[in-house]
Amino acid sequence: MTRSDPVVAIAHDYLTQRGGAERVVLAMHRTFPAAKIYTTLYDPEGTYPEFREANIVTSALNRIPALRRDHRAALPFLAPASSALKVPADIVLASSSGWAHGFDTDGQMLVYCHSPARWLYLTDQYLGAGRQRGAKALALAALKPFLIRWDRRSAAMADKYVANSTIVQDRIRRVYGKTVDVVHPPHSVDIQGIREPIPGLEDFIVGGGHFLTVSRLLPYKNVDQAVEAFRGLDDKLLVIGAGPMAEKLRANMPDNVRLASHLSDAQMRWAYASAKAVIAPSYEDFGITPLEGGAWGKPTIALRAGGYLDTIVEGVTGQFIEEPTAALIRQAVESFRAEVWNADVIRKHTEQFSEERFRERLRQEVLGLVRA
Repeated sequence: MTRSDPVVAIAHDYLTQRGGAERVVLAMHRTFPAAKIYTTLYDPEGTYPEFREANIVTSALNRIPALRRDHRAALPFLAPASSALKVPADIVLASSSGWAHGFDTDGQMLVYCHSPARWLYLTDQYLGAGRQRGAKALALAALKPFLIRWDRRSAAMADKYVANSTIVQDRIRRVYGKTVDVVHPPHSVDIQGIREPIPGLEDFIVGGGHFLTVSRLLPYKNVDQAVEAFRGLDDKLLVIGAGPMAEKLRANMPDNVRLASHLSDAQMRWAYASAKAVIAPSYEDFGITPLEGGAWGKPTIALRAGGYLDTIVEGVTGQFIEEPTAALIRQAVESFRAEVWNADVIRKHTEQFSEERFRERLRQEVLGLVRA
């Protein structure tokens, strides 16, 4: 970019965890490396270390350590904090699943929408329908009417929306009444990078051949169902993730299941490279783990729903289960045959979701706003 180019800023809900949305923000920053990143909360220890190299501007909430450690506790304060966060730029590229589209700017805003807020429009799925949901669910119920008004007003002020998948495209149409394009997020797997064993799991993964689930540990991710599916099986399952359900999962894990959290990229490479297949039983707006596994030539057993419908070719790069239950996951694992899958074909399919393609689409979208 030259000095005559518009000033671009990046906005994101909160940088307190490691997940697909945060990977997307890193790809956005590699596309516009001079851009400042604006966010409500930033926990350098909780998210990817690459963010330390960026110029990050936070809201006033970031002064409270407890909220940096648990952004869900900030729910009553996030709407006003988002509205008060001023982003001085010509173009704001907002990576949003609930808050960044509400940041204040005099420039034009392009919203890359991971989903309209799940806690507002898919509340039971987000919290876990029929489960004990605690004080946070009560707080959400009280705040929901106000938050829906704030959310829809913020969405209406954006100059353009794009969706990360076809299901989110449809969700944006139903919630906001907007017809938008789809720009799939990229995987950012470097299969040439170094691999580093996960401490304490060298014997568990000796020789590889394990199944792998990579997920935030939230009710709608259905990781508990994947864990239960392996109870009594000879096959092994490695779960990589962090979240509110971690302690409960650890307390009920069978001997052939392990949980690891906060891994480095080198450790993630080791886990993927030696896996037999990925298991993805969650309701995902996009769901990047099949692509991360696919970069290594690994097939995926996935729920027939959400973003997986965009990324998995049934019988070629993976197979579907119809419901996220332990019984159906177990059935798929028991019938899994590694020789059915062509690793080269899977890798080739994954190339359609490269970071290079994603970055080029972002540049086109930004230039489109500049010329408008």
